[in-house]
Amino acid sequence: MEKDEGILETIKTVVIAIFIALVIRTFLFEPFRIPSGSMYPTLYVGDYLFVSKYTYGYSKHSFPFSLPLFDGRIWDDRPQRGDVVVFKFPQDNSTDFIKRVIGLPGDKIKMEKGRLYINGKMLEREKIEDFVLRDENGNAKRFNQYIETLPEGKKHNIIEVSDFEMVDDMPEVTIPKDNYFMMGDNRDQSDDSRVSVGFVPAENLIGKARFLFYSHNDEGAWYLPWTWPKKIRWDRLFDKIS
Repeated sequence: MEKDEGILETIKTVVIAIFIALVIRTFLFEPFRIPSGSMYPTLYVGDYLFVSKYTYGYSKHSFPFSLPLFDGRIWDDRPQRGDVVVFKFPQDNSTDFIKRVIGLPGDKIKMEKGRLYINGKMLEREKIEDFVLRDENGNAKRFNQYIETLPEGKKHNIIEVSDFEMVDDMPEVTIPKDNYFMMGDNRDQSDDSRVSVGFVPAENLIGKARFLFYSHNDEGAWYLPWTWPKKIRWDRLFDKIS
């Protein structure tokens, strides 16, 4: 009898723990891992971050498996230009993407020779030191790095291979109502609203990227535990994302 009660208590504890975890993941914070370099120099491959789910309200994509419980958003609060957000890829509504909000509903966006124009005005950018990436063999690759200033005054870093890449020219587009224009900070190596992402509906927003809780590179071997500390980017832990 006591053994059976112990098993039932264990099952009950596990069920409650899973329920609490699902509530936190759905309504408060969800962890994400950065798989690609489209957001360099802001986010690195191997960064792990928390996204606040409550910031922009909730849609069906806030729930596991995008359960179609309702249409649109509830408790809707729209993103600000410059926010780094996670959203569902509009072409399949299932793949998670992370980019920066560049264009708001009604804005006119254009790219010309690598320069970004918002509502007819070219954004200011200031050249700073090159951004350097090293591969697993230690070989360095350099990128032009700039501080870009958005119309409202917010600044963030971007990198460019050059101002003459395939995505450096785009005719002016007007962002439809309830949609957003997203771009990666790695401007020449990002699949974003200039490429296959297109406009992102408000319903597809998942949340705002807040801070890193872990980050690692590929220096340590997974089968050699004593090399694991070499993988951790200690200087990036708990960095705020802006």
